[in-house]
Amino acid sequence: MTQLADQPHFIDGAARQPTADRWFTTLNPATGAPLARAARGDAADVDAAVAAASQACEAWAAMTGAERGRILTRAAHILRERNDEIARLETLDTGKPIAESSVVDVASAADCLEYFGGVAGSIAGQQVDLGPNAFGYVRREPLGVCAGIGAWNYPIQIAAWKAAPALACGNTMVFKPSEMTPVTAGILAEIFIDAGLPPGVFNVVQGDREAGQALVAHPGVAKVSLTGEVGTGRKIMAAAAETLKHVTMELGGKSPLIIFADADLDNAVSAAMMANFYTQGEVCSNGTRVFVARDLLDRFVEALAARTAKLKIGDPLDPETHVGALISEEHRDRVLGFIDQGVTEGARLVIGGRRAAGLDGWFVEPAIFVAEDDGLTISRDEIFGPVMTILPFDDEDEVLARANATEFGLAAGVFTSDLARAHRTVRRLQAGVCWINNYNITPIELPFGGVKQSGLGRENGTAAIEHYTQLKTVYVELGDVDCPYPA
Repeated sequence: MTQLADQPHFIDGAARQPTADRWFTTLNPATGAPLARAARGDAADVDAAVAAASQACEAWAAMTGAERGRILTRAAHILRERNDEIARLETLDTGKPIAESSVVDVASAADCLEYFGGVAGSIAGQQVDLGPNAFGYVRREPLGVCAGIGAWNYPIQIAAWKAAPALACGNTMVFKPSEMTPVTAGILAEIFIDAGLPPGVFNVVQGDREAGQALVAHPGVAKVSLTGEVGTGRKIMAAAAETLKHVTMELGGKSPLIIFADADLDNAVSAAMMANFYTQGEVCSNGTRVFVARDLLDRFVEALAARTAKLKIGDPLDPETHVGALISEEHRDRVLGFIDQGVTEGARLVIGGRRAAGLDGWFVEPAIFVAEDDGLTISRDEIFGPVMTILPFDDEDEVLARANATEFGLAAGVFTSDLARAHRTVRRLQAGVCWINNYNITPIELPFGGVKQSGLGRENGTAAIEHYTQLKTVYVELGDVDCPYPA
């Protein structure tokens, strides 16, 4: 049994015990056994973290972008050096296979820090010529203290995705990881200090909803960035409105993956599996509504089922494992409930969908449904588990109308050998992130975020700079004041 050290807060450059000495225990999803004890933060802890971040703001913002960038770049190098250690902790914390965490999670966090480390020195305003007697300029300035609230599926990646642009722009941050995956946020904070980040610039408050609510409501916080589900996003946005905070929301989805008859079958099957079974389906951008041209349907389902049957479910620390454990017993039961409902409502279960036998943790076999009805619960609701619904279609206009008939708009994918059709359909899809002949590839250089109920604002790419800075307009007079009043 693996029992990790306590996970305290990290405030003003050092680990800090919870003010009220309250703790909670997290569980290993693969075994159900206790994994770590984490601080249960409250308003007093949030006050301390915000005070530290506020105190650090002026000096951090006064540094040049290049100076800030060097620190972020050093942090990226340290992350890469500690990749194997942190990946193992992510696997213990989340239940995802080590084959994923060792090549994606830490690497993506490091890529983000390195990218914004490079961008930091180029953040600039604008100068405008207003004729011979005046000019104006626009300063791009930091917002101040930013709050980051993370999700449990990609803890270290999400922490870096929020911290890197915020810090590059001269802000400070208080980050609250999910109470279900508290282990690696403190490690990132330690790495920042080792890289030369001044104390107080990046702080971690552990805890559950109580800590999150205190952070969102705090008058010293200028912006809130959330990765989470839609209901949580609505509540946080409403709470942030009380003090007119800036918000960035990266929320859920029920994304379409459209596979036309002329698609490369092997690649389309690979993408559908990546879009549904990677991280055991716990990915917000997953393409869980797989629209397949009717002429291709039988061959697609046959090839997909054959490959899915080969997936190894088991110990996430085993490098040969393909499908790990869901985050909690409650979530596993929720996913199984969706599968049962799919069968009850008349969808055809092709393969999987049962609780994995012989395993202690919260494992579910990847499930593939075929359904004709877009209105089924499994076709409509976000499941956040390894559950794919295949929906046949007959023509382009029809599938686009069906793909867009959702309150969500995070992502979408198109598979076709006709690039004119690919660009035409992507233009009509109501989604913030689209892929052509691939799926769930998220380079740091490109913005990530949704439309409709899937979110506000963007993470990554230079677009993130817009969401972590504010503009100040300055008019400079070079001549006399033009005044109509008598001298």
